[in-house]
Amino acid sequence: MKRTRIIALMTMVMACVGVAKAEDKIEGTVGADVVTRYIWRGQELGDAAIQPTAGLAYKGLSLTAWGSFGFINKDDAKEFDLTLEYATGGFSVGVTDYYFSVRGAENKYLDYRAHSTPHVWEAYVGYDFGVAAVKWFTNFAGADGVNKSGKRAYSSYAEVSAPFKLAKCDWTATVGIVPYYTSFYADVNGFAVTNVALRCTKELPLCKKFALPVFGEVSCNPSTQKAYLVAGFTIEL
Repeated sequence: MKRTRIIALMTMVMACVGVAKAEDKIEGTVGADVVTRYIWRGQELGDAAIQPTAGLAYKGLSLTAWGSFGFINKDDAKEFDLTLEYATGGFSVGVTDYYFSVRGAENKYLDYRAHSTPHVWEAYVGYDFGVAAVKWFTNFAGADGVNKSGKRAYSSYAEVSAPFKLAKCDWTATVGIVPYYTSFYADVNGFAVTNVALRCTKELPLCKKFALPVFGEVSCNPSTQKAYLVAGFTIEL
């Protein structure tokens, strides 16, 4: 993996923006979630955290930066991710560059050497059918896990989520699996259901022109036999 991949990624986005006509609308987003615990795909990655996001979107193409920074436990990993996605209709495809900075390690952001980089590159494809959405994710480069033979596992994760409304709230039910053994996902010895979650979101009116989205999520990881309760809120600008 080389830093030229980052340059190519940015060049692609800038080229798409450059050909946009003056009347075309480029949308920008910025916001943050504040959560009581950082749970990702059934794994606990940290205590309470702030998770900012910022992005640009032009038609179906978007570039998004996302991070997670713990403010309770100083030893929690700091995360900074970049995602390039193209979506049309219900179909989406994208690439994410995950970067983790761990306390006590070198964690050089521009280190893209195969055996020392802190980055993980993941590709994904998905389709939203309306009543449910399906996505498949696979690591293809960087600090991936290994299989039982000690070789790159191309670690994968698949997820089905279904939104619905109940009691004046927005709900999302999610089931996620790891299809085969990889050291990238803890305590997975083969095919495993690692994430079963139910999230409830509701807007809390603070004044006539502003409401704060608050959410709660109950999740469990049948593979590790652990369960989590997370609460948080979203700030959108």
